[in-house]
Amino acid sequence: MATNPSANCRSCRYFDDHKLNAGAPQGEEGLCRFNPPVSQPEPQGHGLWPVVSSQDWCGHFSPEMMAGE
Repeated sequence: MATNPSANCRSCRYFDDHKLNAGAPQGEEGLCRFNPPVSQPEPQGHGLWPVVSSQDWCGHFSPEMMAGE
């Protein structure tokens, strides 16, 4: 569990709420842009960014990664 209550994906500068993606619950899910896209098993498959909840958190959190105002 995160020790800092503000250490969630929503507050990270690498969180992309991908508002343009149809069907995504607004404000709840987004894309993690910290790491590169994950390859797909199909030869013609495109890499995909990991989908995360705005309330998720990871071990990469630091105050420097907080989203700017």
